[in-house]
Amino acid sequence: MELRSNFAANSAHAVTRRAQWVSLGIEPADLDRPKVAIVNTSNDLAACFAHLDDIVAMLKEELRSLGMLPFEIRTAAPSDFITSAGRGGRYVLPARDLIANDIEVVVEGAQLDAMICLSSCDKTTPGHLMAAGRMNVPTVIVPCGYQRSGLAEGGEADVEEVFLRAAQQALGSGKTDESLIDLADGAIRSPGVCSGLATANSMHMAAEALGMAVTGSAPVRALSDRMWDGVRRSARAVADLIERDIRPRDIITAGSITNAVRLMLAVGGSINTVKHLQAVAVEAGLGIDVWETYRVLGRETPTLCSIRPNGTDLIEDLDDAGGAATVLRELLPLLDGDQLTVDGHTLAENAEAARPGDGTVIRGLDDPFSTDPSIVVLRGSLAEQGAVVKRPIPDPGPRRFRGPAKVFHSREEGVAAVVENKIQAGDVAIIRGIGVTGGPAMGMISAFIFALDGRGLASEVAVVTDGQMSGLVNHGIGVGEVSPEAAAGGPLGLVEDGDLIEIDLADGRIDLLVDPEVLATRPPFTPQQQVETTGFLDQYRATVQPLACGAVLGPRAGLTPGGVR
Repeated sequence: MELRSNFAANSAHAVTRRAQWVSLGIEPADLDRPKVAIVNTSNDLAACFAHLDDIVAMLKEELRSLGMLPFEIRTAAPSDFITSAGRGGRYVLPARDLIANDIEVVVEGAQLDAMICLSSCDKTTPGHLMAAGRMNVPTVIVPCGYQRSGLAEGGEADVEEVFLRAAQQALGSGKTDESLIDLADGAIRSPGVCSGLATANSMHMAAEALGMAVTGSAPVRALSDRMWDGVRRSARAVADLIERDIRPRDIITAGSITNAVRLMLAVGGSINTVKHLQAVAVEAGLGIDVWETYRVLGRETPTLCSIRPNGTDLIEDLDDAGGAATVLRELLPLLDGDQLTVDGHTLAENAEAARPGDGTVIRGLDDPFSTDPSIVVLRGSLAEQGAVVKRPIPDPGPRRFRGPAKVFHSREEGVAAVVENKIQAGDVAIIRGIGVTGGPAMGMISAFIFALDGRGLASEVAVVTDGQMSGLVNHGIGVGEVSPEAAAGGPLGLVEDGDLIEIDLADGRIDLLVDPEVLATRPPFTPQQQVETTGFLDQYRATVQPLACGAVLGPRAGLTPGGVR
């Protein structure tokens, strides 16, 4: 087998590597084996990663038994609940691209032959997939499972519920709520990612739909027998990929991206999957417009599951009912079944081998929970490149909204307006200047939504922002990630108080009802409130691409909307 990691015996690279590796206890006879990076995106800061070192130990044994030479490498490891404290949470999204760069530096720099990536928490899976698409070495994604939660084990809350309650309390008297402290202490009961269908579990499932994770691996309880089985099968899969020279760009195609979009629409996945799948497509060299794919397919993809936070069923229910593999089986008539997967079969072959839906947690195409999309991508004069709305399953809310704008330049300014009763039913609240460039890295406005909810206005006021909202937020009409953003010259920066805005979820449109000639007379947008940035965030602001390109990093002339590098 010809491997890029093997150099001529007497070359400087071969001899100096031998000196390093023999000193680490590696047998000289093993030095010509395929060298596999075990990407351990981990630290001691969060429960998301607490079990990954144990997985590394098993993987090393499995890979050695298969004739591989494993090397653990580590990357940045963000946790939304932990690393959101500094700079207003602006480090969270950029960490995704930092992970991809961390991997490139080691795997490409060392010319390793393959990767097996331990994915846990929100930004790690997209970062791993982006690196795989960029470097195109044989790769398997290992979803490392979700945590046991108090909500699933007789308690009152999981970590998502604690987050909601804490945000709501922050808008009140400021006094300590001892019951909230008790909830926090019992919410997380094992390592693993958040237990709802937020970004982490959504991206784990998307990796399986893409064909980049072994079938039946998501969602899965962390440290369960099924998780360990997936780990072992992933080791065998990466060995087979090396043997057959199957690479990520053979698997990540326009067809497999479309399959992943279908799955996310069918289960009501996180809205963050839109920009993450676009970023993966960009790094894999694909010209697919993921935003438009969500917008079009949302109208023809029924919702087959109703999982928290969108619905009432638990992630454990989805896991027990067959998970992504079973949903893909039910969706198969709408999928490109010929797409390759890392476990050596086509998507159709994997789906046909999965058990059918139970009709309760996972329904069939003929009896869905809803035919309205839970992820709605809008386009129009206010968002030419796209914006995204999250909806509950089933969706009882209004499908259209028209009202006058009230403009704010930060989450805090908006919250203050709610407290002071300056926002009324029928208004369209605008929070702008906090997009990927303006923020930088997208400010989170969830606290503003919680403030509206506390005043009974969540279903009476529409919200529009170039920042982002938590996947937990699906009350009323909240439009996030408007692109182009205000700081990049988007129309959102020209909106003034009183301008009429119309949102139509049924037609997938969001429009600013102001004469273009009037808009042309208005001064360009000037940021009024910005987070102080230094170092990495300054570099991010200077190089981040628009959301239409997945907010990847790179030269501004290097990409076009839709993701062509």
